[in-house]
Amino acid sequence: MVAALPVGRFAGRLSLVVAYGVPAVMAWVLLGLLVSVIPLGTAALIVLVAYAGFYGLVEASGRARPSPPGSSWQVPSSWVVGVSNRRRVMIWGLMLGPGFATRNPYAAFGLLPLAVAAVGDLWPGVLLAAAIGIAHSTGRATALLRGVRQSDEADYLKSVLKQMYWRMFDGFALLLVAGVAIMICGYRF
Repeated sequence: MVAALPVGRFAGRLSLVVAYGVPAVMAWVLLGLLVSVIPLGTAALIVLVAYAGFYGLVEASGRARPSPPGSSWQVPSSWVVGVSNRRRVMIWGLMLGPGFATRNPYAAFGLLPLAVAAVGDLWPGVLLAAAIGIAHSTGRATALLRGVRQSDEADYLKSVLKQMYWRMFDGFALLLVAGVAIMICGYRF
């Protein structure tokens, strides 16, 4: 499936990044507008500390359960099989770029909307949301581009070990965020 994407030329690579980035920025800015208008700052920060601490401990300890909240939906193959490359890239970009619709196995993704809500101010919240949209979509698009170049890493055991490594890394990052958020709570109160 990945090999069928038009990523051989610079223009093809750029179109993939744009197809992921534009819907992601739009979705995240909309989220930023919605959560910034409602005064959620302090409550979101407290929930952020609890979420990051709990899932940080779960993931850093190597446990797989409980799973982080999120969607288990995946893009149906019938949406991308037998369609033009341009349409396939647009579908993948719309569904995977923002990160909300499809499965995301790492708990840190659930922390991102809480971080936007915790800002508590309209324009900084919207700017943070836009930055998250850009970072998330660019990460997904470049991972796909990297996957096209390094197709020899399709070994199942290697992929499981990488996922375990990144889940543990995600857990330690969540614990770091929880610590910083606790300090921010101390500053706000």
